[in-house]
Amino acid sequence: MDRAQLAAFDQVVREGTFTRAAIAMGLGQPAVSARMKALENEVGGALFTRGRRVVLTALGESFLPFARRALEVLGEGVEAARRAQVGQRGRVRLGSLASLAGGLVGPALAAFVRAHPEVDCAIRAGDHERIVALLLDGVLELGVVTWPCTEATAADLQAILLFREPVALVASPEHPLSVRGAVSEEEIARLGRPFLRLRWWQHHHPVLLRLAERAGALVDVPMEAARRLALEGAGVGFFTRIYIAEDLERGALSEIAVRDLPRIHRDSALVRRRRSGPLSPAAADLVEAIRRQAWSLGLLSRGPADPSAPAPRPRRGASPRRRR
Repeated sequence: MDRAQLAAFDQVVREGTFTRAAIAMGLGQPAVSARMKALENEVGGALFTRGRRVVLTALGESFLPFARRALEVLGEGVEAARRAQVGQRGRVRLGSLASLAGGLVGPALAAFVRAHPEVDCAIRAGDHERIVALLLDGVLELGVVTWPCTEATAADLQAILLFREPVALVASPEHPLSVRGAVSEEEIARLGRPFLRLRWWQHHHPVLLRLAERAGALVDVPMEAARRLALEGAGVGFFTRIYIAEDLERGALSEIAVRDLPRIHRDSALVRRRRSGPLSPAAADLVEAIRRQAWSLGLLSRGPADPSAPAPRPRRGASPRRRR
């Protein structure tokens, strides 16, 4: 039993004769008759009583709604497959570092969903290790992770886009460090208690470990808890700028310049497993949405990691936001 037989059956019912059904389908009558004979062999009996007009038998009456339902489902499947080929249908599965889920992935996903309302999106956020594990298990096809990462070779991870974001010392505007302008390491150690130790990398940054040791009293907490402590004036810490950008803009947190420290940044990447096959059109469009958002934020460090990908270019009339 195949789709051509079901389509011929439905057309014969609609037209009332084999001849008119053949004309409507652009076939010869023998071809339609052959399809009906093959279909009747499959279902185990006659579907029509033949005459000037064909009439459905009881078997044909009972089979007709199922044949039409099958044709409808197959038609929807063909249309879905065609739309998937141009990125309008399908499913994308992306994981992201929680610290980049809001500022980078969130706006990019919003733009993607507006342009692809019928694509199913499964988005996860978590720490680096969780995202890598989900990539290895095949739960995710794309992930934003810290980069370079020790699992890259074993997991066969390929970087598609590379990001670099500044890390800033912040505290509430009323904190003693905030009112001093530029401060030194010694002042951070003396006045920055408790010092919030955050792991934005796979391992704690050595400069921040040194500061934590000098500060003595420290709090080792998840990033959202650390953000809340900083907002409440109960600690200072180094945060990736994207994570606390809104707090800085509304004045809830203040950035503190440090005189005797080198600039600190975090590198990350949008990655996929190299052996997972080509990206679907929908997934490729999501990658482009993330690239545009990263470009607008000034996060693209060296352009695309894949030499075959197009170089990042700002949209006409737009310019990347300066890093402050």
